[in-house]
Amino acid sequence: MVLLRRVAHKFGGSSLADAARFRAVAELLRARPEPEQVVVVSAIQGVTDALLHLARDAAADTGGWREACRALRDRHRTIADELLGAAAAEVQDWLEERFGELAELLQGLSLLRLPAPETVDRIQGLGEVFSARLLAAHFAALGSPAALLDARDVLVVSTGELGVSVDWQDSARRLTAWRAHHPELRVVVTGFVARDGRGRPTTLGRNGSDYSGSIFGALFAAEEIHIWTDVDGVLSADPRLVPEAVLIPHLSYDEACELAYFGAKVVHPQTMAPAIARGIPLHIRNTFRPENPGTRIDAEVDLSRAVKGISTMPGLALLNVEGAGMIGVPGTAERVFGSLRAARVSVVMISQGSSEHSICCLVRAVEAEAAETALREAFARELEQGHIERITVQAGISALATVGDGMAGTPGIAARLFQSLARPGVNVRAIAQGASERNISVAISSADAARALRAAHAGFYLSPQTVSLGLVGPGQVGRAFLRQLEGAAPRLRKEAQLDLRVRAVADSRRMVLEELALSPAEAPGRLASATLEANLDRLAAHVRASHLPHAVIIDCSASGGVADAYASWLAQGIHVITPNKHAGSGPLERYRALRRASAQHGARFRYEATVGAGLPIITTLRDLLDTGDEVLSIEGILSGTLAYLFNRFDGRTPFSALVREARAAGYTEPDPRDDLNGMDVARKLVILGREMDGVLELSSVAVEGLVPQGLQALSREAFLERLPEMDAPLAARVAEAHGRGKVLRYVARLDRAGAATVGLMELSPDHPFSHGQATDNIVRFTTARYRERPLVVQGPGAGPEVTAAGVFADLLRITAALGVSP
Repeated sequence: MVLLRRVAHKFGGSSLADAARFRAVAELLRARPEPEQVVVVSAIQGVTDALLHLARDAAADTGGWREACRALRDRHRTIADELLGAAAAEVQDWLEERFGELAELLQGLSLLRLPAPETVDRIQGLGEVFSARLLAAHFAALGSPAALLDARDVLVVSTGELGVSVDWQDSARRLTAWRAHHPELRVVVTGFVARDGRGRPTTLGRNGSDYSGSIFGALFAAEEIHIWTDVDGVLSADPRLVPEAVLIPHLSYDEACELAYFGAKVVHPQTMAPAIARGIPLHIRNTFRPENPGTRIDAEVDLSRAVKGISTMPGLALLNVEGAGMIGVPGTAERVFGSLRAARVSVVMISQGSSEHSICCLVRAVEAEAAETALREAFARELEQGHIERITVQAGISALATVGDGMAGTPGIAARLFQSLARPGVNVRAIAQGASERNISVAISSADAARALRAAHAGFYLSPQTVSLGLVGPGQVGRAFLRQLEGAAPRLRKEAQLDLRVRAVADSRRMVLEELALSPAEAPGRLASATLEANLDRLAAHVRASHLPHAVIIDCSASGGVADAYASWLAQGIHVITPNKHAGSGPLERYRALRRASAQHGARFRYEATVGAGLPIITTLRDLLDTGDEVLSIEGILSGTLAYLFNRFDGRTPFSALVREARAAGYTEPDPRDDLNGMDVARKLVILGREMDGVLELSSVAVEGLVPQGLQALSREAFLERLPEMDAPLAARVAEAHGRGKVLRYVARLDRAGAATVGLMELSPDHPFSHGQATDNIVRFTTARYRERPLVVQGPGAGPEVTAAGVFADLLRITAALGVSP
């Protein structure tokens, strides 16, 4: 029984490396268990292109072809010496004769100054002839003789509109005659080459050696065909664009053809045709990893996974014929595609709306101009009369195809594809799906192709969902977030198929941009030694990488300037997460602009940590409002710093000492006055107020600050030095409250009429705000539903860890909206 092995040599580098790989191939084949082998070989890497260059240079009579020919001859002679040693003499003589004949052919082209097609065909197929002779000689030197079959002695083909066709009857007859004189159990066959019906040497075109393997598998009645390449098999996507692509262990013939047609490079559809016709399984294997089983392609249908693979085809153009005069007119489609056929334009994909108002198709970009010209000529009268309104061509288009036998009859496949593409902002220009439901193809901009491929691949759980992260402001909160991410990332990747990649980190002066990913643990150190000047536009462009589906920028700074960039980031489709209160409480027009950008471009703006750190205060408020409750008032202790201070301040410990303790613990802003002046609380109240009515301004909040007038204009260092000046007035204020049986707390209040106040309040000891712990924030929502017993949210509201946790939670909410829940 014959088991075909077509060995696809991926040769490159020095001749010594070529010889070593010949040895590896021979050892691999000798170790195979099958009793008979047919080995179809391709040329050494780069040789076919070198031969074509020789032919062109000779026809152009540039003069350099002679030296190039000698160099190619010497490369093969060196391989023969290294491979065969003392047994190389016969092959060396044979190579000398063949290269002598090649030189004569090239000399003829040089004299004719014309690259005659028959001569070029003969020349470009010599690489396989050389390679087959070397491998056969190596087998003989190893004591495992192999017959050498020049395919031109057996294989007869013709070329038509659909490509190369095999004369199976004549080829089988010739093989039978050849086999009668060559009964060896191992046969080495030249791939790529053949003869036409008139006996002239020809080739099978690009991917011809693979096609040869399938043809000879059929001619030799092989049980299986193994195509040995330099990859492990057919992958679920192009690994250059999706590094996480996985090996597909099994494909049906139909699935393999669909993937191959739309860009999968491992196997060509034409290669499979002879095997499909005879039901011969194909195996795609790795020459250098023979222990890997690779991909098996056969007639069996496996429905265990709906989508097996996703591929893209670049270099296309979208051709559109549109007009009301087309509606209900028989023969319009025939005229469109008939004119394209006459212009020899290949149509890659077709899409037509049920209204018949337009027909669009994808063609190769290099044929787009010819296609447009053909259609304008075919519909010249209709264009003049207005029955056809326009014929347009848009270049820069790619096709993306999702393929799987299991897609048939499975609801929701199209919805998942379109959701996966919509989330990263990929616009679909045209759609096509056959009745078999095995393939859904879409036309997209080539600029979005890599991002679309990764998004779709992750959307069907073929790889983790990848999110490109940028972090601005790696201070205490930013560093805490990076620590939390470092700890959680492995679990999220393993259990939730979520790949969170920190690709950019910046402070106010410097930034680090990493192409793959920064280690979260190492990011602060990398930034400390960075020399690249901080530039928010450049950072955003890097985070919004075209090959990654989703982008998020996390702003842990306290900068209003950074907040100014949010609207631009959102308009680019970048999700924004922040504990920075400036965007939510700053100028109303800026706030509205970023809200518009978020709504128009589908990018999310998350800011839970701006109020209450990790507490679900904004989420709770939104739930109340979204479910139709009426919020009557919001009251709260919204500053963890001031909560910490007034929960502990009883007049016995100086207020200034408590402030220094809070600052050392990370509970205050870098400048404590941002907490003590009440503006931090006021900003939080504005953020909550804008959730209610969207119009509250910071200037509308009545704020009672704690910082005396004389300390407000000082530098931070000077203020900290004079901080004890606040002790006496506040001690007196506490004493007065205690004298009335009250406690002093710093409270924010907002009612439904929009009246907003922030300041010290005297509260009874049984008030909920009187029993806070440490840095607890406490927010009380009085609503139509919660009027008698207001809804209270309480917990730690300050500190890097809990604030970072709020940021991280927002990140996971965004990924959940992208279809990934931890």
